[in-house]
Amino acid sequence: MTDPLIVEGFHGPGGWAEGRRLLGLTTRAVGMEWDASACATATAAGHTVIRCDVAQYPTAPFKGRIVGKVDSPPCQAWSRAGKGLGLVDQPLVHQAVEDLAHGRDTRATLLTACKDKRSLLAAEPMRWHHDLRPEWIAMEEVPDVLPLWRQYAVYLRGWGYSVWCGNLNAADYGVPQTRKRAILIASRVQTVGPPAPTHTQHPGGDDLFGESLPGWASMADTLGLPDGIVVNTRGERKTPGGNEFTADGPSQALTGRARSWALRNNTQTGASVRTLDQPAGTLFFGARMNNVSWVRTDTGEEIRRITEDEAAVLQSFPVGYSWRGSRTKRFEQIGNAVPARLAAHVLSAATGIPMPRQEPLLTQAA
Repeated sequence: MTDPLIVEGFHGPGGWAEGRRLLGLTTRAVGMEWDASACATATAAGHTVIRCDVAQYPTAPFKGRIVGKVDSPPCQAWSRAGKGLGLVDQPLVHQAVEDLAHGRDTRATLLTACKDKRSLLAAEPMRWHHDLRPEWIAMEEVPDVLPLWRQYAVYLRGWGYSVWCGNLNAADYGVPQTRKRAILIASRVQTVGPPAPTHTQHPGGDDLFGESLPGWASMADTLGLPDGIVVNTRGERKTPGGNEFTADGPSQALTGRARSWALRNNTQTGASVRTLDQPAGTLFFGARMNNVSWVRTDTGEEIRRITEDEAAVLQSFPVGYSWRGSRTKRFEQIGNAVPARLAAHVLSAATGIPMPRQEPLLTQAA
């Protein structure tokens, strides 16, 4: 294979790309992304991105050159936020995957039946897999997408791939956030499995090799914050309250739109404080980003609002990352990205390249 490439669909601001940097994966990579702000961010960070509609981009130019395929397709068909129109489209997405796996492009017909025109994007990776058969594949999405990944796995195994798919918790890999994601890892050249966790919620016990894993990375340690500060995530609601969690424990998932918090977690009429041994609340970034702030645990007094760098570090991006676009777009990019450190561990499992023995601190720029 001459000039091998890694091709990434739905590139975003660079979560997978920063994961490659953490891993030390130097194979040339090119991403595809529709959002102009995300393209600008990725380009400013030194990543190669083509601004395009992934669904319209041909696979032929990459024939015989692609070594790896990476995707984080949109999740509207499985999202519990918004109007939920995509939920009706799930059978159509599964049909598209089946058809594309057999070389039948029925996307145009299926698209006319979709309630949410973005739904079929979750089937796009199969078009690339069928046409190009990369050596290895890595995909990630919200946990509810796991049934779709299992459908992908059936066809990939039939083509000779070793495949693993399941849900992973980013906090188990050193990310100061308990974001759970559906992951698919596949390879034609080696047997694959889930990456071994590097951290645990319950430190102190021995693993199979007689060693104890460190506890989950806390926001206080990662960001250098003083003890006793909590994050308040009121979301975009007319009622007061919100969800509070200590900065001494991991945050939960960072996502893109404020309204999806209430829908995903059941609206609360009052603030609740999460203790260190509990899952943290959820941060959402959108038009009402100013409602995400650091407050004191004893008085509830607001100290200040979360900064762009703090939010990015909680997604395991380096401090000073080159975010572009409006303030709202920058925070949306941060919340929607795959955590870079989780991406690195997934890519390690897909490629067989071991993680560095000494991973860089999250507060250090790459």
